[in-house]
Amino acid sequence: MATHPDLQQSLDVARADKSFFGHPRGLATLFFTEMWERFSYYGMRALLILFMTDTIAKGGLGFNDAKAGAVYGLYTSMVYLLCLGGGWIADRLTGQRQAVLVGGVLIAFGEFSLVVPGEAWFYLGLILLMCGTGMLKGNVSTIVGQLYAPGDPRRDSGFSLFYMGINTGALLASIVCPLVGERISWRLGFGVAGIAMLAGLIQYVLGGKYLGSAGLHTVSSGDPELDRRRKQTAARALGAAAAFFALLGLLGVTGIIPLTVNALSDALGWALLGISVAVFSWMIFSGGWSLAERKRSAAILVLFIASALFWGSFEQAGSSLNLFAERSTNRIVFGWLFPAGWFQFVQPIFVVALAPVFAWLWLILGRKKIDPPSPAKFALGLLFAGLAFAVLVPPSKVAVTGMQVSMAWLIMTYFLQTLGELCLSPVGLSAMSKLAPERAAGFIMGIWFLSTAIGNWLAGKAASLYSSIPLPTLFARVAWPTILAAVVLALLIKPTVRLMSGVK
Repeated sequence: MATHPDLQQSLDVARADKSFFGHPRGLATLFFTEMWERFSYYGMRALLILFMTDTIAKGGLGFNDAKAGAVYGLYTSMVYLLCLGGGWIADRLTGQRQAVLVGGVLIAFGEFSLVVPGEAWFYLGLILLMCGTGMLKGNVSTIVGQLYAPGDPRRDSGFSLFYMGINTGALLASIVCPLVGERISWRLGFGVAGIAMLAGLIQYVLGGKYLGSAGLHTVSSGDPELDRRRKQTAARALGAAAAFFALLGLLGVTGIIPLTVNALSDALGWALLGISVAVFSWMIFSGGWSLAERKRSAAILVLFIASALFWGSFEQAGSSLNLFAERSTNRIVFGWLFPAGWFQFVQPIFVVALAPVFAWLWLILGRKKIDPPSPAKFALGLLFAGLAFAVLVPPSKVAVTGMQVSMAWLIMTYFLQTLGELCLSPVGLSAMSKLAPERAAGFIMGIWFLSTAIGNWLAGKAASLYSSIPLPTLFARVAWPTILAAVVLALLIKPTVRLMSGVK
């Protein structure tokens, strides 16, 4: 890819900086941008399923568990599915920097739409949040990767610090938004999340000077005419997609095509499967990629499947585990019943405390040449995720009798999930940035978030079954397949490392 000398120089200067805990100062800009975006996301997520299942008289939507679970899974999976489109738009039309800005604006408008009463405003807010997060989430991670030169040993450590920013935002949101939403007003809680996103946008614009040329431009082929044609084609494709979905929505609203939340959720599940098969078939078997790129794509597929299974377990924190906290967990401390959504800050506390430890651990192991490869870390992540739900099987047998159980069970579950998260998520972000061809960096990061979309869809499905099957059965169905997947991946570590073609 051709790069203007001045642009490369500004990027080299940004990369050489070590003023943010030994990392580029631009990492701080992205750290705080993502922190406030995650405040917005996790604040809204902590309230979402509780808001939907609360009665209309109390300010909720009055949805049953099945419908609320379907909406939750549809929303949270689309948030990550659209990262695939957001990465493609950044690569072809806008560059990552502009895509992040546009995404933040859409997220803020989405949160403020949820403040307005009415189910139509609720669904409009979800749509804006889906599109905004799709534009922002994958692209900000791509810019993080661009702040490090190939082979820079600070990369994994940098992503771990970046991940601490994510969880700092989640921690703050999980304290503030449930307190405001559950105790004062659901809609005011969403408004607080919108204000947080505005704070993130202001910080992002002011701190952009520390990013050098990272993410400023689209991917170039070196041929200006070919680049122009690609942009035109991409713009037409984006317009056609927007027109199709607008028409589909209009047909649904007018009743010409019967659309229900459950039907849309089921259709999304098949769409996620179809997209995954199509994308990896193209990446592995297409002649447009080199042999090394196709091998690395096969390695990405292995990590992709592991990631989807992990997030299917982990993302139930906001769905079935949130319902378990509200309905079956003793939340009285010193005579005060604290908000159910406060359990959402348990994971971020553990992450903020442990992320520096893991960052230090990977750095030290890397210097000693004994750092476990990415597939091994993924296998550990899956194992912890499975054990987290296995822990809940015994107390759930008590909960089905109508008794409330100690909060220690959920805290243990979230601790195990956090260990798994720190083994898999920041490592996965780093692995994607290294395995991705430079000409498709945004798209490959979108592939990573596609796995998260599948996981969120699975989490929503689990929540939709919350009232229809016994809790011990539900939690066991999550635990044992996840543990089995960890064992299978452990057996595939060496073949997967060979497919990575030298990427460490």
